[in-house]
Amino acid sequence: MASLTHHLLTMAYNNAWANHRLLNACCQLSQAEFVATRTSFFPSIKATLNHLLTVDWYYVDALERSISQQPPHPQAWEFFEPEEPFETCAELQREQRQVDQRLIAICRSLTDGLLEQTVSIPRSHGIQNEQMSRLLAHEFFCADEAKLRERDFQELGFSEQEIWGN
Repeated sequence: MASLTHHLLTMAYNNAWANHRLLNACCQLSQAEFVATRTSFFPSIKATLNHLLTVDWYYVDALERSISQQPPHPQAWEFFEPEEPFETCAELQREQRQVDQRLIAICRSLTDGLLEQTVSIPRSHGIQNEQMSRLLAHEFFCADEAKLRERDFQELGFSEQEIWGN
């Protein structure tokens, strides 16, 4: 059976592959189609892909800082300024490949001990501390946000203990 560290590495490769396929498809769009107003959470494909990239920068930076035992980025909000740093899909594709390679490098370096390490994530309300294994498993499933999903979990018949074992 493959270890959790190997699983997370394969998921990092899968993430890079999915981004590669998505961005290759989006690069086939004309610039007008790329920036066109869409009905979605973000107003365009360009805005959506820029958001995905800046969020990756934010989390990968937090992971890298944790591994190298540096404090959280003092100006982490800079990753989101400007909100859409790239105008074209080709630019986005280049930058996404770079951050995907950074995530793969992180996952290549993982050990069981490192997975238990705390990652400090700057938030608007302060620093959120999350175990690396949980952050890599899925960043929207953070331990200290359990209260935010408690009602949903009750409705679904799930529990934090059932999912995480503690």
